[in-house]
Amino acid sequence: MYEKCCNLLAGADIQFRRSNRLDIALSTNLPVALIFLPAADIPTFVGEGKCDLGITGLDQVKEADMFESVSDLLDLEFGKCKLQVQVPEHGEIDSPEQLVGKKIVSSFTRLSQDFFKELELKAGVLQGATKIKYVGGSVEASCALGVGDAIVDLVESGETMKAAGLKAISTVLETSAHLISSKTPRFPDLVDMIHQRFEGIMAAQRYVLCNYNAPRLIVPQVLKITPGRRSATISALEKQAGDPAEWVAVSAMVEKKRIGNVMDELKRAGASDILVFDISNCRV
Repeated sequence: MYEKCCNLLAGADIQFRRSNRLDIALSTNLPVALIFLPAADIPTFVGEGKCDLGITGLDQVKEADMFESVSDLLDLEFGKCKLQVQVPEHGEIDSPEQLVGKKIVSSFTRLSQDFFKELELKAGVLQGATKIKYVGGSVEASCALGVGDAIVDLVESGETMKAAGLKAISTVLETSAHLISSKTPRFPDLVDMIHQRFEGIMAAQRYVLCNYNAPRLIVPQVLKITPGRRSATISALEKQAGDPAEWVAVSAMVEKKRIGNVMDELKRAGASDILVFDISNCRV
């Protein structure tokens, strides 16, 4: 997560030097200070403190109940994982409804309480019958050591869960790293500028630029294949002697994950000279 955040900051041209064992760094090219905090603390510092921007997990914002004080600006699409209810793999419990009234261990107590409160209402039992206990670390060991009947914890690859002899029976929340801001920023112009830079980085990571030539007659057909992020750019080409067709050059942003199929479709439609370029950075 730290490395991903530093790559984003570099892409946004926020230059800084961080000394060893210091959690505060000053930008060398912008009037910005960077503060490195535990992910769980960031929503509070942004929502109630003097921090205008923060990068943390969506799960941490919801756990801190800070959406009244912070704005969710952008999904940064890394650190993806699921907050899941987990029970012993060879136990008798297969659904979260069976856990009503039992002991649940988690570092996400607010989200766990909200999740089981709904199950308690459906079951018609007294609210709070399910005991939620906070553990900051080694949550996966709670069932094996007899502290809880189930846990609510983040799952990324599932390897740790399997190693602890657990299985997931329900998903409370899907989460990833998000860019958040205070709803009352002290420096709104800087917030907008950095937000735009991050949007440009995300677009550059998601899209490539596809350029090709096509007869004008098939433009409506090829534009269905490459509509662009907003729209495609079309430029007239000079007509060559002996070629009765009028040709145009088309340039459009295409999602990286689709580009192979898109090139094949363009070729079949009659386009030629199809070139693809990486986008190092942009503004969208």
